[in-house]
Amino acid sequence: MSNDTELRVKAAVAEQLGMNVEDINNDASFMEDLGADSLDLVELVMSFESDFGITIPDEDSAELTTVQKAIDYVQAQL
Repeated sequence: MSNDTELRVKAAVAEQLGMNVEDINNDASFMEDLGADSLDLVELVMSFESDFGITIPDEDSAELTTVQKAIDYVQAQL
């Protein structure tokens, strides 16, 4: 289950940022390491919500700063 979530989160990140899934490390920061801007982050949150059928409040989305934090958050919501 957790591996599936990880792969789906990474796939969403890769699609949003135009990267290869293999190039995304769990400890990578969306902004510093992967070059995302604030609009990319909003679109990523919307993608996670759509892909996983969850709702991510704005105050929570601000905490999703790395790939691993996003994976952990999504898993906790499922």
